[in-house]
Amino acid sequence: MAERVFDRETILDLTVNVVPLGIMAFFLVLFIVVTPWKGSFFIDVIGWGLLVVPFVALALLTYVAAIKIEGPGGA
Repeated sequence: MAERVFDRETILDLTVNVVPLGIMAFFLVLFIVVTPWKGSFFIDVIGWGLLVVPFVALALLTYVAAIKIEGPGGA
């Protein structure tokens, strides 16, 4: 039988971070498809940075939190 990476309680604890990640992923896809910024390159970089940097940071934080919640024994 395959061993699970995280147990049920850990996944429930991480749901508070997964929901905002889903919302940000939705806007990432939406902005790629629609391209709402018709301004300068500087505006584009700032806009994407304000969306991509928090997304990556929250994803990393969620992964590290899951590892810390699991503890040294794992699943």
